[in-house]
Amino acid sequence: MATTKTAAAKTTAKPKATKKESNTEKMENSEFHQFFVDELKDIYWAEKHLSKALPKMKKAATSPELATAFETHTEETKNHIATLEQVFQLLGEKAQAKKCDAMEGLIAEAESIIEDTDAGTMIRDAGLILAAQKVEHYEIATYGTLVVFAHNMGHQEVADLLQFTLDNEKATDIALTEIAVKTINQEAAAE
Repeated sequence: MATTKTAAAKTTAKPKATKKESNTEKMENSEFHQFFVDELKDIYWAEKHLSKALPKMKKAATSPELATAFETHTEETKNHIATLEQVFQLLGEKAQAKKCDAMEGLIAEAESIIEDTDAGTMIRDAGLILAAQKVEHYEIATYGTLVVFAHNMGHQEVADLLQFTLDNEKATDIALTEIAVKTINQEAAAE
């Protein structure tokens, strides 16, 4: 019986989504919409700078598995940049970056870990995973909020694109955890 009620609730929710879509034009001129676009510019800067930092992290990694994970995420990050450019286009906005202080700090922290640890050690790899997961959690928080904002403004296609990136960021976080737990943390503790 609960399944029937849930299905009925989903059916009745559809007209509301249509109503939101009709408000899209009004939203584009709103302060909230401008805030949303500003946050897109922020994460666009973040992704562009992350795409430059990840190859350095790959080079610094000791574990071939971690190096491969950084290489894979570099390619995924390039796709995130292209997705954001598509989002800007859908919104009728110029793809423009705005400095992201949070990502700048996270990248600086990763560079500090590389400088403060010895090359060829699992301690460095553990530190690199820590730094990378801090980045992932920042991105997960940002994309999660942007998806909700897009839904609230009736930008369904934009929300779907951002959701795909969010899901990818979550998968990367899980992959990094698996690498850490499988070998690196234990080996780092033994060094």
